[in-house]
Amino acid sequence: MESNLRSAEELLVALRAGEVSSVELTEEAIARIERDDKAINAICVPDFDRARAAAREADKARARGEERPLLGIPVTVKECYDMTGLPTTWGMPQHANYVPDEDAVQVARLKAAGAVVLGKTNVPLGLQDIQSFNDIYGTTNNPWDHERTSGGSSGGSAAALACGFGALSLGSDLAGSLRTPAHFCGIYAHKPTVGLAATRGMVAPDAQALPTDLDLAVVGPMARTARDLTLLLDVMAGPDPLTHGVAYTVTLPPARHERLADFRVLILDEHPLIPTGSAVRAGVNRVADALIAGGAHVERHSALLPDLAESGLLYMQLLFSGSVARFPVDEYEQLRTHAAALNADDRSLDAARLRGMVFSHRDWIETTNRRELHRHGWRQFFTEFDAVVCPITPTPAFPHDHDPNLLERRIDIDGTAYPYFDQLVWAGLATMPGLPATAIPAGRSPEGLPVGVQLIGPMFEDRTPLRLAELLEQQLGGFRAPE
Repeated sequence: MESNLRSAEELLVALRAGEVSSVELTEEAIARIERDDKAINAICVPDFDRARAAAREADKARARGEERPLLGIPVTVKECYDMTGLPTTWGMPQHANYVPDEDAVQVARLKAAGAVVLGKTNVPLGLQDIQSFNDIYGTTNNPWDHERTSGGSSGGSAAALACGFGALSLGSDLAGSLRTPAHFCGIYAHKPTVGLAATRGMVAPDAQALPTDLDLAVVGPMARTARDLTLLLDVMAGPDPLTHGVAYTVTLPPARHERLADFRVLILDEHPLIPTGSAVRAGVNRVADALIAGGAHVERHSALLPDLAESGLLYMQLLFSGSVARFPVDEYEQLRTHAAALNADDRSLDAARLRGMVFSHRDWIETTNRRELHRHGWRQFFTEFDAVVCPITPTPAFPHDHDPNLLERRIDIDGTAYPYFDQLVWAGLATMPGLPATAIPAGRSPEGLPVGVQLIGPMFEDRTPLRLAELLEQQLGGFRAPE
């Protein structure tokens, strides 16, 4: 396998053995990007000169006997992270020239671990789409089918990894933004427990990079193997040194089990608010079969499972209450008028989104109280199970859809159209209560597109779904480069 399609773990072994240098790996990655990225458009902000300099320094450090977790490994960073000397735009044209003067805390941790940053990867406008395109950097294509999306909002990172543009990438996740691109591009990603990894500096342009505790959003690792996710998560995990980090550090508990046969897993392939497409259902069942073949205890139903319909509605309300919080007053008042006209009995996802957009503080407190009941339900659930296997979205990667009115877009599920944002309910299953979730490849659709699933685990027990991902990688096979 080419060096730039090998895992970070394998590259570290080769670097330690002196079989390859960081300069060589970095030059190979740059050559690959210059050759292949014209068709994909994953790397929106190259940083090759500084990458070459960092690679030279990494080789000198290793020659001095230094050892760091990612020393000499080429990586990429999602465009939304602040990096000194590079623009942070979030795809917003009005901020095309904004250049922060400080690295995001996770970028600083990457550099301290010895990683070589090749550049930044593409995102959707304001990070608010399930695709990655904007007027500054253009459209990122799916490496498996250029007429389809690579996903969003970490779509550039997922496409870069699938193409061998670096071994690891930093992403973020609010509405499946780590997991959906991984699913669409056939790679691995991990949404950490909410609050596990500091987010300072992953902030919209022009805003001050403050150590804010985000309500739903997380930052997390993306890779081509499950073990590489753990490698990068260990670099990322821990509180912000400006706040909680003053008082404590993080030590994650070990995985609950080391053998597949010891895992207790619930399989879900149906959601009460949206159907599951046949290709994704087949992927879930492929993983179920692998679990059974490995001796795991597998169930399809549990009375302990929190209510999926309520979970989806709560998630949409919390998600959209944040997304419009800074809307102009006149637009907000229009939304209030529309929400007031809703039938009180309307329990649709459209209604949940609209109500969430105009939440009062009282409404938000009540919804967060309902969330705490769900979190308690999950704690009880995870006394009987170790993980849930379920879809990430109902379909594989869909064709590019750049309709500017996102609420008018539709997603095709086996020939039937559904509101575009309804597909987020599966991502919200882990996001709403703040649970960790690992996205893994689970085969291919009949059209040859990647299909992934997510492994949801107990809060702050991130090593449990990550270990299960490693074991399933051995059973199923893992990443396969696009033909």
